[in-house]
Amino acid sequence: MRPLSRQILTFVVLVFAFSCVPYALMIHTGHIGAGNGMTVRLVMWCPTLAALATCALFRIDLKGLGWSWRPARYEGIAYVLPLVYALPVYIVCWIAIPGSFGFHAFAQSMAESYGLGKWPAAGTLCLGIPVLATIGIAGSLAAALGEEIGWRGFLLPRLVGRFGWFFGCLLSGTIWAVWHYPGLLFADYNAGTNKVYALNCFTLMVIGNAFLMGWLRLKSGSLWPCAVLHASHNLLIQAIFDGITAPAGRVLYITTEFGIGMVITTAVVAAFLWTRRDAMKRDASLESTVGETAQAVG
Repeated sequence: MRPLSRQILTFVVLVFAFSCVPYALMIHTGHIGAGNGMTVRLVMWCPTLAALATCALFRIDLKGLGWSWRPARYEGIAYVLPLVYALPVYIVCWIAIPGSFGFHAFAQSMAESYGLGKWPAAGTLCLGIPVLATIGIAGSLAAALGEEIGWRGFLLPRLVGRFGWFFGCLLSGTIWAVWHYPGLLFADYNAGTNKVYALNCFTLMVIGNAFLMGWLRLKSGSLWPCAVLHASHNLLIQAIFDGITAPAGRVLYITTEFGIGMVITTAVVAAFLWTRRDAMKRDASLESTVGETAQAVG
């Protein structure tokens, strides 16, 4: 077996093995928020644990995981990308589906949490959402980083080095999606719609997102833009857009991470980035770097 293949297989086996304990707790309770949210944070750091263990087993220098902070424009792009592919989906639903725009209830709850229940709109727009979008992103980044060190810091460059950019992104997205399945199928990580439908939409959305992550990782040479995109996605969609959206009509089959809407929009953005792959390849040297590392290890 080739050196890269051994590293990839070892990492994948370890990440699923390490994830068994937190997933068992989630399944036991039926909630991904088991342990006051600590269980989901533990499972999100399992990819990093698997990456570090694999690096130790193969004597791989941890400097190769993509720690460098490159030009900040990539982090900026990563931060706003969820707005590009998610906000249009929600806006269309708010306009087209009567009763789906639930801003008042969302604002009332958020304003009351700051003791500003008499001024729900002002408390939400001037304090609640800005705090989430700035301070909140730091907390979201801490959790997202646990996944990205493993998925994009370690796994993706090796998949790209072994299979090329397209299949590397496709395989990384597929593995990433399947890794989420226990929480989706056996706990409450879903929108409450038909599970087969949710599973398919989620899988396709994650694979599309993996191409966005892949472009950022190879374009910047760093895992940080991927972590920022992951954090921004979780925060903006789960904490804000989903909160503003009331479950009227068939809205849950279109919005959230389990609806068809973001399957379409992430595919559109991924297709656009695919047209930019030649420029990315000129800027990135991960494929050759990983290949050289694998040869040295092998």
